[in-house]
Amino acid sequence: MSDPTAVAVMAQTVSTGIAGNVSTAGTGSAGNVVAAGYFQSYSVVGLLAVVGVLFVAVAFGAGRLLRPVVPTPEKLLTYECGVDPVGEGWAHTQVRYYVYAFLYVIFAVDSIFLFPWATVFAAPGYGATTLVEMFIFLGFLTVGLLYAYKKGVLAWT
Repeated sequence: MSDPTAVAVMAQTVSTGIAGNVSTAGTGSAGNVVAAGYFQSYSVVGLLAVVGVLFVAVAFGAGRLLRPVVPTPEKLLTYECGVDPVGEGWAHTQVRYYVYAFLYVIFAVDSIFLFPWATVFAAPGYGATTLVEMFIFLGFLTVGLLYAYKKGVLAWT
């Protein structure tokens, strides 16, 4: 059973509205007070965002106005690591290196999930459920590994 005093206090709070304003069914003045406070908190965030964007724009504009602009052929030449470029700008890259990197990421993510799983597995009541979930997860990884093996990705040539 609920406490009659608490029910009476609740009924009085509902009938008087928020912050002591008496609200009737048609006016909604208490709702306006709440909405004003709600949007005021977002206006502070919006104002801060506008100030941040203006700060960045002013900084970039000042940098553009104050920097010396003296283009020379040497300054317009592309380079890498301080060495003048020789030959064509296009170089062939082996795709297999990306595949190895992708496989590494898969196993790194696997290890990230295994450590928290080991701690939850020890908690009472979670053993069977987490064991099944982990075998499903490892099954997905095994399917990916078998696919990579079937395609010959793991053969080092």
